[in-house]
Amino acid sequence: MNRIPPVEDVHIDRDVPVAMRDGVTLMADVYRPVVGGAVWDRPLPVLLERTPYDRRGLVLSEISVANPAPRTRLEVASAFARAGYVVMLQDCRGRYGSEGVFTKYVNEAADGVDTLAWIGRQPWCDGQVGTYGLSYCAHVQMAAACQNPPQLACMVVDSGGFAEAYHAGIRQGGAFELKQLTWAYRQALVSPAVERDPALRAAIEAEDIADWVKRWPWREGHSPVAALPEFEAYVLEQARHGEFDDYWRQMGLGAARHYAAMADVPTLLLCSWYDPYASSTLENYQGMRAHKHGPTHLIMGPWTHGRRSESFAGDVDFGPAATLDGSLAPDYDTLRLRWFDRWLKGAPAGTGATADRPVRIFVMGGGSGRRRDADGRLDHGGAWMDAPDWPLAGMTPIAYHLHADGRLDPAAPAAGPASRAYDYDPARPVPTLGGATASGAPVMEAGAFDQVTLPGSYGATAPFGPLADRDDVLVFETAPLARDVVLAGTPRAVLHVSSDRPDTDVTVKLVDVHPPSADYPRGYAMNLAHGILRTRYRQGWEWPVMMEPGEIYELTIPFFPTANRFKAGHRIRVEVSSSNFPHFDANPNTGGPQGWPGPILVARNRVHLDAAHPSQLVLPVLPE
Repeated sequence: MNRIPPVEDVHIDRDVPVAMRDGVTLMADVYRPVVGGAVWDRPLPVLLERTPYDRRGLVLSEISVANPAPRTRLEVASAFARAGYVVMLQDCRGRYGSEGVFTKYVNEAADGVDTLAWIGRQPWCDGQVGTYGLSYCAHVQMAAACQNPPQLACMVVDSGGFAEAYHAGIRQGGAFELKQLTWAYRQALVSPAVERDPALRAAIEAEDIADWVKRWPWREGHSPVAALPEFEAYVLEQARHGEFDDYWRQMGLGAARHYAAMADVPTLLLCSWYDPYASSTLENYQGMRAHKHGPTHLIMGPWTHGRRSESFAGDVDFGPAATLDGSLAPDYDTLRLRWFDRWLKGAPAGTGATADRPVRIFVMGGGSGRRRDADGRLDHGGAWMDAPDWPLAGMTPIAYHLHADGRLDPAAPAAGPASRAYDYDPARPVPTLGGATASGAPVMEAGAFDQVTLPGSYGATAPFGPLADRDDVLVFETAPLARDVVLAGTPRAVLHVSSDRPDTDVTVKLVDVHPPSADYPRGYAMNLAHGILRTRYRQGWEWPVMMEPGEIYELTIPFFPTANRFKAGHRIRVEVSSSNFPHFDANPNTGGPQGWPGPILVARNRVHLDAAHPSQLVLPVLPE
């Protein structure tokens, strides 16, 4: 194993300029071990994080169970340097200390490759670079890896790394994810221009982003970030490229097209069921395993975005074993260092995620269903599962048919026409209550929640109460289960739908319905996974095809992946509607260009449920 003597301290070279191929300079800090009173001068493996969030700033996800206070990137880098690495932290183009104009995502592939090449030329680098980072800092890793840079030796890709940004992360099912709006506003507040100009800061801080989200679509010069055209421009561009075109084919917006060519290096992928990059992570795992020797390992927890040291997601707790800490490694630092030590220093395989067990997933469910006294959250429980691969062996797709009387069961529907209809009004969308999202504050919160609106629920109007009681939500559920049902994978809905409008959305939500109890007299409808399809894309993402009024179309809508144990006595529920706002933009039902202001229409949408049109929920069920 490649070791150095005990590290006494860390030396930091601040404001190190790194020139990109177009002459723009990106700023970095380099952390080097101090041994024997001097900076270690022999080559070492290098760890790199590239970030748009300030290379010296606080990182809310860098916590542990033992120390829940967030750390700075400086503290994390210093810890890694003390473990015998050179560590480099770099601000992305146009952010904090770096020159250039920030355009979200699209410069990171070239800038990442140029940065890796620069590191490889430094005397303190032994030729090996490991990368790490969460969210955007995961996207930049995959963007660079797609170009197979020779210096890249291994990666820890946490909750990010687009498989296809068009399908998850920016758009989904053809709809636009409005977390891009809240992210743009929040990051505009810490842009270099705002940092230099107090008047500009005051102007942007005066904007009410919660109100602006309700006023979507924006237009040039009429947005909360109008004073920063680069932020406004990329949001509008993402929203207006509704079809899968050359915009989405840019390097950095999709690894799936590059698996065969990308760097073949050991990669640890981490994510969670209530994270917007859950589907990307699983797609990346399967694509990299199919094309690379890797190895590629996978961890999927029950958390929200980056909250791996918390046992809960939203209003639901999964038990003390749900945290990464103590279950997969003593803490997050140890997990990463075990991976880096194994592949950069030749250390033994170790334990947990670094051992020869490629897949570790958390299966939610099995808890008491009581309200926890400590924090008031539902005790849903859960347990970790090890597996040699994903999808899990033994998984069987089981179809549950949707019936006109609201039943959900394996029995096929009877002959004869049967359907249920609802009116979808874009001015009155179904509110988002949790789910696999991030960066949504102050308009949405990720995680699991009882699907009941309250006076404080964003976008909700009186009368408040269960979403299932709305007249634009169709509910189908099983009888109370006679035995546990365990699923792990990507559910899908196959629905036969008609509409009186040329274009509309169909949304689905998978729910674990806890039975009524003393703590929850009405029961608890816990959201597990969601799906959406903009119907103009039912035949493909490149060429929209409008619906003919009254024509029945078969639509296949994948959910986000999940893993859950439905306990005996619970019910499996699927909710069908046409909106999930503000997770997604509300379809105006006109068939017009996307991302532009215009009229809205109410749609009469119908789900057909007879033997000739057998709508169904298909669940990936595991054997007991």
